[in-house]
Amino acid sequence: MLDPAPTFFSYSSSRSVSCWWVTDLSGNPSTRYPLSVSRTTVSCAALTALSSSIDIVCYLASLGSPPPWRMEVEKYEALTDELTFSKRDRILDIGCGTGRSLVGIAPAVPPTCTTVGLDPFDDRIILGNAPGLARRNARNAGLDASVVRGDGTRLPVSDDSMDVVTACRMLHDLSATAANRTLSEAHRVCRPDGRLGVLELPITHVESSNPTEYWCERVSDAGFDIAVVEELDLNDKRYVVIIGEPR
Repeated sequence: MLDPAPTFFSYSSSRSVSCWWVTDLSGNPSTRYPLSVSRTTVSCAALTALSSSIDIVCYLASLGSPPPWRMEVEKYEALTDELTFSKRDRILDIGCGTGRSLVGIAPAVPPTCTTVGLDPFDDRIILGNAPGLARRNARNAGLDASVVRGDGTRLPVSDDSMDVVTACRMLHDLSATAANRTLSEAHRVCRPDGRLGVLELPITHVESSNPTEYWCERVSDAGFDIAVVEELDLNDKRYVVIIGEPR
């Protein structure tokens, strides 16, 4: 339980008022002890207060870092089972963020694959979001990924250069126009015999639309034939998995 008015304590003395003071972080006196109390006692009181404040300091420091997350592997397994990574050489994960999607696909990616994670890494959206964090999370999951800063609507990737392109739980965060452009860019960089893997939440840009039909239409309009569609219901959370093949 956080102190409603957290303070960081040290101690000082003031003989002009015949007492010891324990001060807060700004140097303002907060607790007074008579001079009859030994310096050791006051020191212990200050250290006790400081110790109780460590959790608060750590909490405040954590506000500048992305929150921890627990990986739910089932939804990624449903995606990777259809992407046959064992037959692929180059993988692009669009919107990798802190590395959650890279960690999700990691168990299915053989070490012979070259994997690239791409994200704008806007820390106004996720505090502490940066390429190094995504790279570290992927590495901890056993995936040696190259992580680059970039825009999904203007992929810094050559035409027909990727065997697999994934977009996991990120298209719904974009505007409808940006989502369509990102899928078109995925089609541009995907090899003719490659595959697109989309993992999405049941969220659309159009009210009252069926999420599965909506995202299938977006993928199809971008130039892919729909090879696989699967609706998942995991721990009261719904997801849509779509596999597309360039036409």
